[in-house]
Amino acid sequence: MMDFNSSSSVSGQISSLIDLGLQKTRSKEKSRQYLGASRLGVSCERALQYEYAQAPVDPGRETQGRILRIFERGHVNEDSMVAWLRAAGFDLRTHKPNGDQFGFSTADGRLQGHIDGVFVGGPDGFTYPALWENKCLGSKSWRDLEKNKLAVSKPVYAAQVAIYQAYLELHENPAIFTAVNADTMDIYAELVPFDAALAQRMSDRGVKVIAATEAGELLPRAYLDATHFECKFCAWQDRCWRTTP
Repeated sequence: MMDFNSSSSVSGQISSLIDLGLQKTRSKEKSRQYLGASRLGVSCERALQYEYAQAPVDPGRETQGRILRIFERGHVNEDSMVAWLRAAGFDLRTHKPNGDQFGFSTADGRLQGHIDGVFVGGPDGFTYPALWENKCLGSKSWRDLEKNKLAVSKPVYAAQVAIYQAYLELHENPAIFTAVNADTMDIYAELVPFDAALAQRMSDRGVKVIAATEAGELLPRAYLDATHFECKFCAWQDRCWRTTP
């Protein structure tokens, strides 16, 4: 029971109630029964295994309400970008006539991906059809993307774009990747040519992770030290490092 007579501020009280509500809603959602293509570019294949197998996360590492609010911000921003791009004259399709997202499914449904949208027409200066992917980023992350471009700054997103282009046969024209700075509302856009080698590596990785997981084989860790930055923020850090490699 929450003590409303404590010294906590009203902001803290309301935030806590909202976060509890979001976590309760999330707990009722149907878990994903496949490996998401958008995750194939993460650095550690063992982490992908845990995710695919739906291994319980370490105690205390459940997704917090604040993170769920950040996810929600991304969804709201995506809806805004759709409206802005259409107002700018782009013919952007985000859903099929039945309301489903465009996507793909392979390996008997064990590897799936769903895209933000497809440009099928629009202003001169672009080639169509073109895959569209959008992200909402904090200022620091957005500035790094602007400086170093997608492949270097955001390899997970770059892998996502490549494999979507491959499986949805949208590889002939560059994808249009956009990112909104959540703090300033500045917009970054980049044309992303198809990287066939990257798409093949990610497809092979998906098959590898699925096959090893279903065979009960634990893939190597990406790092040699549990204190590595990536490991420290992994939801399965304790599980991974108490397991014999």
